[in-house]
Amino acid sequence: MRPGGGLQPVRFSRCLWIIVFAAVSAAISSAQKEKREPLTEAQIDQIREAGIFPDERVSLYTKFINEHAETIKGLTSRAKSAGRVQRLDGELQDLTALMDELGDNLDVYSDRKADIRKALTPLSEAAPRWLGILRALAGEPGFELARKEAIESGEDLADHAKRLLTEQTDYFNAHKEEKGQERAEPK
Repeated sequence: MRPGGGLQPVRFSRCLWIIVFAAVSAAISSAQKEKREPLTEAQIDQIREAGIFPDERVSLYTKFINEHAETIKGLTSRAKSAGRVQRLDGELQDLTALMDELGDNLDVYSDRKADIRKALTPLSEAAPRWLGILRALAGEPGFELARKEAIESGEDLADHAKRLLTEQTDYFNAHKEEKGQERAEPK
């Protein structure tokens, strides 16, 4: 028997476990970084509870987007640092995700012929303010792409809300019996 021959397989096994553990940890860590959740658990619950009430749901999204926009505005005046850049990048990604999600909800409610004019008015007023905050934010290499995507998403949402408000006003003026409905019912 070789001296120390019995220890090599143990060291190799231990090294293998360390490598596997490091690889799994890195994979989990990168997966967590890729999937951001822009809402807190309480906010998610509020959105779920409002699920069957289109006006309330749109109003909640508007409120949560406004909170993210105000956070970005607050970070704008802070001294430049790596932490600030990282936080702005995350907030901009969250803002974009929420605006896109709200746009998807507007599509669904529009298809249903849900009367959401009450919630569209504040949304139409808030969207230009959000865009102003985003455009006032000077781009930096760490979050320039996220800023650009947020501006594009904000422009799409502002246009969508304005167009939908006009369409709904025209539709419900022509179909007064459907005013205030949460979804069109087959007749």
